[in-house]
Amino acid sequence: MTVTSNREELDQIQEQLASFIRENPLNFLEAHNKMKMYDDPLLGVSSADDPYYDTFVKPEIVGPDFLPPFAWLPGAKSVISYFLPFTKELRDTNRKPGPPSQEWISARIEGEKLNNEIRHFLVGLMEEMGYAVTAPGIDPRFSVKNRVPNWSERHTAFVSGLGTFGLHRGLITEKGTAGRFGSVITTLALPPTPRKYKGYYDYCLYLTQGKCGACIKRCPADAFTSEGKNNQICSDYLDQILAEYAPRYGCAKCNVNVPCEHKIP
Repeated sequence: MTVTSNREELDQIQEQLASFIRENPLNFLEAHNKMKMYDDPLLGVSSADDPYYDTFVKPEIVGPDFLPPFAWLPGAKSVISYFLPFTKELRDTNRKPGPPSQEWISARIEGEKLNNEIRHFLVGLMEEMGYAVTAPGIDPRFSVKNRVPNWSERHTAFVSGLGTFGLHRGLITEKGTAGRFGSVITTLALPPTPRKYKGYYDYCLYLTQGKCGACIKRCPADAFTSEGKNNQICSDYLDQILAEYAPRYGCAKCNVNVPCEHKIP
């Protein structure tokens, strides 16, 4: 199969995925006047043998339990990563200081339900095209130990050319950082998406130029220090939100009302 035909298959996947999301009733929050959650997705591709995947076992990156693409799918050729940007209507609900909006924490849960449906959809689509495929996020082998997963959607998106990390630990894409990620691993060989950056933090104004820092001021839990974001403080705050609104939770104030909310700053 030629690179040209592979690109055509990738275009086909992107078109069908966008259509699936637009028409899906799960993309609308029933309890909030059917507010739409996601705009059209971004797609990126990385080679299953990209050297970056071997580095993610380092404790300071993902962790020792991280499994590279070949461990999930023998014979893997490519990893398709996608970003689901939240709509402006949804982002607007979470701009005020203080606790997260009810719409936002609903989208955190309902949005991940749709994300899982997207994973299943892509697995089915790829299988129909004749390729082996798995989605780590819904694979029975997926696990999280001590809050450290054996697969990272954000790091996969970084390898796949979708963006770089910010001080808030979110990934900044051309459609910003407010949204959710997912991925599938497949035996379909696709041309990798060129990475328009060299380092993990190239799109963050604070970490590259010492400017901005808007996410620091936005955090209701004061989880940011001079050394960056304190994940434990952030996690403890999310536990408080969960205790009050279970099964819903979330925050992401640091992803809204900041220059990287919906674009690369």
